[in-house]
Amino acid sequence: MIVDGLTFLGESLFGYRATTSELLARMDEAGIDRAIVCPVRPRGYHLGPANEHVADAVRDHPDRLVGFARVDPNLGEGAVREALSALGQLGLSGLFLHPWEETFRVSASLVDPVVEVARERHVPVIVAAGYPWLSEGLQVGELARRFPEVTFIATNGGQINISGLGQTDVELALESCPNLLVQTAGVYREDFLEGVAARFGPERLVFASGFPLMNPRLELRRVEWAHFDDAVKAAILGGNLSALLL
Repeated sequence: MIVDGLTFLGESLFGYRATTSELLARMDEAGIDRAIVCPVRPRGYHLGPANEHVADAVRDHPDRLVGFARVDPNLGEGAVREALSALGQLGLSGLFLHPWEETFRVSASLVDPVVEVARERHVPVIVAAGYPWLSEGLQVGELARRFPEVTFIATNGGQINISGLGQTDVELALESCPNLLVQTAGVYREDFLEGVAARFGPERLVFASGFPLMNPRLELRRVEWAHFDDAVKAAILGGNLSALLL
C-alpha cells in the first residue's frame, strides 16, 4: 500500500488550490492508495471551515483519505478549542502546524497547549519544517524533545536547502528525538534519504507528495530511485504511516 503523507485541500490565500476530485484523480494516476489531507491557509483566514471541509472529504472517502486539522497556536485558547473540536466532533486524525504561513516559532511555548491536545488524544503532529527562523530542524527538535510521547512528522526532509548546516541540524534533531520522522517531499538528494534510513532506521522516513504544490508521480520517484531494498521502500512508501495511523 502506498500512503501519501501530505496533501492539501481547499483554495489557499497564497494562490494554489485543490478539490477532492482533483486530489483523488492525481492519487489514481500515481497509484497512491491513501493520503493524509490537510487544509490550506484559507482566503478567509478562519481555519474552522477549512477543517470542516477536510472532514467532509474524509467522510465521503474514508477508504482513501485521512484528515489532519490545521490550527494556529497564535490564537491561544481558540486554537486549543479548534484542535479539540477537530479531533473530537470532526473525527480528524492528527494536527498540522504551518509556522511560516501562520507566523510563529514552532519551538515557542505558545505551541505547547496545542501539542498537549495531541498528546492527550494520542495523535501525531505534522510540522511544515525548514522555514528560516520559524521551523528549522533544531527548532522542530526542541519541540519534539518537550513532548516525547507525541510523534512529530517534519515536512521537506526537515529542511528546504537539503544542504550544509541545515542538513546537519536535521540529523542532530533525529538523533536526539526518536519521536521525530521526516517526509520525503521535495528532498532532491537521494544521499540524504539514504543516510537517514541507514543511520536512524527506515521507520524515520515517510513518503509525501505535497500535492498540489508538488507532483505526486515525481515525489514517488524520489523514493523509488533511491538505493533502498524492496522492504525499506515498502516501509517508506506506506508501511510506516499505516502502522502509525491506519
